[in-house]
Amino acid sequence: MSKKDKLKKISFKQMKRTIRLLIIVIVICAGIIVSHNLMRYFNENKILKEVVLRLQADSRIAEILVTNIYYDEAQNKTFTTIKFLEYDAKGNSLKPRYFTLPGNIIQFQSLVIRFDDFFVKDNDPLKGKSAYLFWKVFVLDGVNTVSYDLTRVNEIPLGYKIEGLDNSFEEKLWREFWMFALDSEKAKNMGIKNAQIEAPGTMFIPGTIYTIRIEHDGGMRIDVRPLPEILKGESIPK
Repeated sequence: MSKKDKLKKISFKQMKRTIRLLIIVIVICAGIIVSHNLMRYFNENKILKEVVLRLQADSRIAEILVTNIYYDEAQNKTFTTIKFLEYDAKGNSLKPRYFTLPGNIIQFQSLVIRFDDFFVKDNDPLKGKSAYLFWKVFVLDGVNTVSYDLTRVNEIPLGYKIEGLDNSFEEKLWREFWMFALDSEKAKNMGIKNAQIEAPGTMFIPGTIYTIRIEHDGGMRIDVRPLPEILKGESIPK
């Protein structure tokens, strides 16, 4: 065999080894990609199911208590401070929040969103569920209206966040949720029945516990009951 033929034979063997190596690399890469996609699918599906669990409650509940009233001479106004304690879909209390508003005729705004096929998927687990959100607390006074957000648009609402999870997919779900919920045309195309807003109010006075309920049918009501006698006049340690 000539030297030239030997070189050709060696070159052919090297080419075969290179091709086999390339095939192995391609197979490994493909396996990694498939495995990654499967893991992402199962992870996102798990997150979606967790979000659904937080949408299955028949109502959302919050309690309000007047913690302070004071008069501001400079503004010639009386201000009321309230403690707002919301409960999640499982009935667990969230972190209390305090708001100070002028006067004591205070209103609460809720947003109830009903949908059938939110996020188009086969056998969508969100079908037939609704979201019940406390949205704002405010006092109407024309140009002097004072308003605070209880839930911020494009954010995951309190009580719906999956504990201990920092995941872009969960954030994406809620960004899309807000986009569809607040745009009637997009909502219609995505199978969302309606986004209903209600804003009842009442006079808030000390010594009273106010319970706000957003019912499954979209209605919002404020129940009033006196503070239990045993708590009146007491300063309860935390």
